[in-house]
Amino acid sequence: MDKPAVTSVPLHPLLAARWSPRALDPAFELDEQRFTALFEAARWAPSYGNTQPARFLAARRGEPMFDRIHGTLSRGNRGWAGAAAALAIGVAQTLGEDGEPLPYAAYGLGLAAENLVLQAVASDLVAHQMAGFDAEAARTEFEVPAGFDPLVAIAIGAPGDPAELPDRLRAAQRVFDSTGGLHAAGLFDSAGEPLVVREDVGRHNAVDKVLGWALLAQRVPLAGCVLMVSGRASFELVQKAAMAGVPLLAAVSAPSSLAVDLAAEQGMTLVGFLRGRSMNVYTGAERIVTKDIA
Repeated sequence: MDKPAVTSVPLHPLLAARWSPRALDPAFELDEQRFTALFEAARWAPSYGNTQPARFLAARRGEPMFDRIHGTLSRGNRGWAGAAAALAIGVAQTLGEDGEPLPYAAYGLGLAAENLVLQAVASDLVAHQMAGFDAEAARTEFEVPAGFDPLVAIAIGAPGDPAELPDRLRAAQRVFDSTGGLHAAGLFDSAGEPLVVREDVGRHNAVDKVLGWALLAQRVPLAGCVLMVSGRASFELVQKAAMAGVPLLAAVSAPSSLAVDLAAEQGMTLVGFLRGRSMNVYTGAERIVTKDIA
């Protein structure tokens, strides 16, 4: 999926096309040449005094090291990063051979990571950088010596299908897996990337948690976002979404007639029975873009 940056002046296509999706294609396999090119690009990044402090631990899906890297990720990142074609951990060398600190080591790793990411874009790939990993677990797992600090994890792959939004909502329902009795609400960006998912015994409470998170994060009004709910779309849920500035409310079940009326009055898009690529659009169809799937 293309998601070009909206910029005040034109940018180089590599920069404009770069973004960090979580929806990755689990069937995509990364060939050796493109995999190697990522880290060759990182190797040629500039660094302070040519100290070249960047190091990477990396593996492709199917290799034992991939699972070891995956195990160091935070719980939230493990849920989607398993579909990556490759995972890497960026490590900065912070001490020189003489035991003295290397200046700007983290900055040097950042430049190398950016080279890696741009090479991914040039190779028709995507890369998602993550702070959500256990650096100490990585240090222990890979016996990273003193003077080297794991600072970032990176997932690399091919873009997945944003139409799997309901599946991603379900995948984020951690408590549902053990109880089978909870509702969920999720806030997604326009590309289908999850911003936050919350669970509760009541779907209204789950929505309140999501909108409360958005309010505390100073994201309201929620222009350009999708609110997804696991049950029916009621009048009250449309009302809450409208007050938070959500332009599109989607549900896996049916909306009430009052919900449809209110969504139309508020200029919202209301979707029901959203299952994969199948849906009913009740109001605001102008926001739904369809295209032929090869």
